Amino acid sequence: MEGLRYDRLYRTPNSEAYLVSANEEAVARVELHYTSSIAYGLVVLENPLEGEALTDLLERLDEALVSSADVPRDDFVVSVYQGHEVGVFSDSDDDDESSVPEP
Repeated sequence: MEGLRYDRLYRTPNSEAYLVSANEEAVARVELHYTSSIAYGLVVLENPLEGEALTDLLERLDEALVSSADVPRDDFVVSVYQGHEVGVFSDSDDDDESSVPEP
């Protein structure tokens, strides 16, 4: 997988999230949470990715995002899920139930 782009969605003192894309298509959403010695990651893949391709993606995330963060770490623990975005919901959104997708 070449030419990955990392768009930061948010950052707090102990966490950050990114949308990872390749060729203008979403590959994954990544959420990183930092403790005093461990970095935890949650990766949600947009499409199936297994074996070497998944390992390559995780190594690239580690190199580009985790290792470059200015926090010490002894380990990087990652949970990987596969799914797709259903929507983005917020308290500030209208209370219009039609914006919630039907099952």
